[in-house]
This record gives sequence, structure tokens and C-alpha cells, in this order.
Amino acid sequence: MASNKAVVIVEKGKAGIKELPLPKLNPGYILVKVRAVGINPTDWKSIDGAQADRFGARSGCDYAGEVVEVGPGVTKDIKKGDRSAGFVFGASWNTPDNGAFGEYLAAKEHVQLKTPDNVTDEEAATLGVSVTTVGQGLYKTLKLPLPNNPAKTPFPVLIYGGSTATGIYGIKYAKASGLTVIATASPHNFELLKAVGADHVFDYKSPTVGADIRALTENKLKYAWDCTGYGGAISAAALSDNEEGGKPKYATIIPVKREIFDEINPAVDGPHFTLGYDAFGDEFPRFGTQYIPDPEEVRFAGMFWDITRELLASGRLTPLKPEVNRFGSGLEGVIHGLDELRNDRVSGTKLVYTL
Repeated sequence: MASNKAVVIVEKGKAGIKELPLPKLNPGYILVKVRAVGINPTDWKSIDGAQADRFGARSGCDYAGEVVEVGPGVTKDIKKGDRSAGFVFGASWNTPDNGAFGEYLAAKEHVQLKTPDNVTDEEAATLGVSVTTVGQGLYKTLKLPLPNNPAKTPFPVLIYGGSTATGIYGIKYAKASGLTVIATASPHNFELLKAVGADHVFDYKSPTVGADIRALTENKLKYAWDCTGYGGAISAAALSDNEEGGKPKYATIIPVKREIFDEINPAVDGPHFTLGYDAFGDEFPRFGTQYIPDPEEVRFAGMFWDITRELLASGRLTPLKPEVNRFGSGLEGVIHGLDELRNDRVSGTKLVYTL
């Protein structure tokens, strides 16, 4: 049997490296030899918040690697020897042996792509969570024009938390959709965000940032996407309070209280919360209830990943530039990287580790 060392949740707040069997290859999955992994906030949060029912589960969501086996029922054009990159359900209750941080994983075909030749494994390892989250937030929820059918006339969208990895991808996709992108970040990241496509960047710590964005857009901003979950008040102040032509709309990646909008801008339609894990089509516990899969989430995710491959292959979408092997490569490096993200020492990039 092939070696399969992996990062697993040992106890609440602690992960370690263990030897595991290869993950089971179910219908609709591919088996991948992992070459690189990317780290996301959800990875350390699932470790720090883990209860006993997740101890022993394998961590990690973003991967890139080589296909070593194709399971039954796979319909996508991908075969043994192809490169693959995508999103797996790290620290899962249902498939605890199948996170990204290990030597092998099994990936669902609809939330991965055959890595284009012009994208390296290190770059491809930044895609997983961000691609899925951008699709859910900007396109499935806010219903912005897809990049393969861009807007004929630009209109503004606010991306709060623009210097996060997912925020940077949001900027890139929104520009591919022909939109005018307004982002928030710390001043030291302004030039970075302009370089990746943002038309206007504002300091999220400014006491007048919401009013300043509303003034820039002449009270016509109808769409805001919050990549942190902490931008509700600023988004409410920035969004138009005029419902002519439709209500302004706010989407977020973590739950936000409606009261924020009632106090600042009752015209806002929202908050609309999306969770990347919904795209897998699996039942799992979520905020004290059992999530029942929505087939539309699966369909949309598959469509959006297909569009993403076309964008990458054509060069219309360029990958985020990762920071590779901070503190060293391999799974030992991943453990250090989780600590870096946990302690808020990562900005304007994504940490990637090669295996």
C-alpha cells in the first residue's frame, strides 16, 4: 500500500501528522497524488473548534496534484496522469480520511478542474475554497454577470476584505465580468489590489469609509460582497439607500445579523450567507442543525468550475501569486502555516506548501 501521511485533528486546537490508509474511491471521485496544498482560515478554525466527533479527521481543503485513479461514474474529461486542482471537504464528519493535507486524497469531480498547462501546481493550490466561494457569493447569490458573458456596461460592486485570498480572486473574477470593482483593505495592500484589478480601494479602518464609497458611486452601489463577515456596517453605509431599479444586495461568507442593516440602511436585501461546503452536495451538521444538500448548489459549482478552467486556460483569469513554503515544505510546513494564518500573519497572498 502507498504511504499516506496526513495532517489530522488530534484534539481541540491541535493537529498532528499521522499515517493513514488511502481514502476510499467512491463513484464520481478521482484519486489524486497531492503535489501542493493551500491554507485557508476554515482549516485552522475547524481544528480550533473541533469536538470529539472530528478528532482523527484529516484537515485541509485546497490541493493540486496528479490523478492516479479515476473512480466509477466520473463523467468529466480527466484521466490517470492528468493534473487536477480543486476543493475537498477537510475535517469532514462523513469522510474523515479525506482532507487535502496529505499525500493522497479523493476529490469529487464537479469541484475540481484539469489544471491548464499555463498554471503551476503551486498556483493551482490557491483555487479550491476561493473559486467555490466566489461562485456562490458574487454569482449564485448576487447574480452578477458571469465572466463568460460579461456586462456590456460596467457597474460597481464592493468587495469588502479585498486583500484576503478569496477577496483577490473576487476582484479578478469581477473584472473579468466587466465590472467596476471597489475594494477595502489596509493601506499597505492598496497597490497590490490595484495591480490585480481593483478600480478603487478604501481603508476599511477609516471612520468615513462607507459614506466615502456611497459618495464615489453617487448612491448607486447595488452590490456588496463581504469576504470576512465583519463588513456588514460598512457595506450597509456604502450601499445605495434608493430601491429604484431594485434593492441593494449584500452577501457574506459568515452569518451577519439583520439588525445591522435595519439600523443603518433598511433598504438592503440581506444579509445572504453562503458556505463553501454546501457545494459538495453532502449532508453535514451546520450551526446546530443538519444541512440538507441542495442539488442546485452542486449544479452551479460544477458549472462555475468549468468556466474557471476556460478562463485560466485562456489567460482571462490569472491565479493568485502564492507564498510557497514559508518555514519549509511538506506537512511539517503546513503545521507552521496553520499557525501563521491563525495568528493573522498572512495578508495579500495564500500560503502554499509543496509535498
